[in-house]
Amino acid sequence: MDGSIYEGLWDNNTANIYGRLIHADGDVYEGEWKNDKAHGTGVYTHVDGAKYEGDWCDDKQEGQGVETWPDGARYEGTYQKGKKEGQGVFNWADGSSYTGQFSENNISGNGVYTWADGRRYEGQWANNKMNGTGTFTWLDGRKYVGAYQDDKKEGYGEFIWPDGRMYKGHWNNGKQHGKGVYTSANGLERAGLWTEGKRDKWLPKDSGADAV
Repeated sequence: MDGSIYEGLWDNNTANIYGRLIHADGDVYEGEWKNDKAHGTGVYTHVDGAKYEGDWCDDKQEGQGVETWPDGARYEGTYQKGKKEGQGVFNWADGSSYTGQFSENNISGNGVYTWADGRRYEGQWANNKMNGTGTFTWLDGRKYVGAYQDDKKEGYGEFIWPDGRMYKGHWNNGKQHGKGVYTSANGLERAGLWTEGKRDKWLPKDSGADAV
C-alpha cells in the first residue's frame, strides 16, 4: 500500500459510484468512480491549494473543467487525457488573459491574448508563442498586422503609428528588414530598403507599394 486512504462506495471490491481518496502526499480527490478510477465528475485538491473541478475519465481530466491556483490564476475549458485541449479561457494572477485554443497544455491554434497593460494580440499561436498571422495592438494606438514566428514579427507585415505613419513590408527577427514602403503622416509614400530596423536607402519612386 502507498498510504492512500479511500472512503466511499465499493462494488466487486473496487471503488465505484462515489468516494473520497486521500493520497499519501495529502492530495484529495472526491467524486465519482468506476473500477477504482476517477470517472465522471469530481474535485481534486492539491496540498498547495491548487484545485481541479470537472469531468474525469480513467483517472484523467477529460471533458469540461475548471482549474484554479493559490495565486489567483484560473483556467476554464476542455481537457483531453489530463491536458488542456481545445477551447478554453486562462486568467493569470497579473491580470493577463487568453481566450482560444489549447493543445497539450499549450496555447496553440487561434486565440486572443490580452496583457495586463492593455496590449492585445489576436491571431495564430503555436506552443505558447505568437506564430502565424495576427493583429497586435497597443493602448497608444500603434497597430501591427502581419506574420509572426516564435513571438517575433517575421515575413510580411504592416505597422501603423497613431499619427498615421505606416510601414508596409518585410520583417526579420522582429525588425524591419528588406524592402518596404513607408508612408508619412501627411500621406506621402516612399519605398526603401531596411536592415535590422534601420533604413539603408530610399528606392526610386517607381519602386513603390506595388513592388514590395
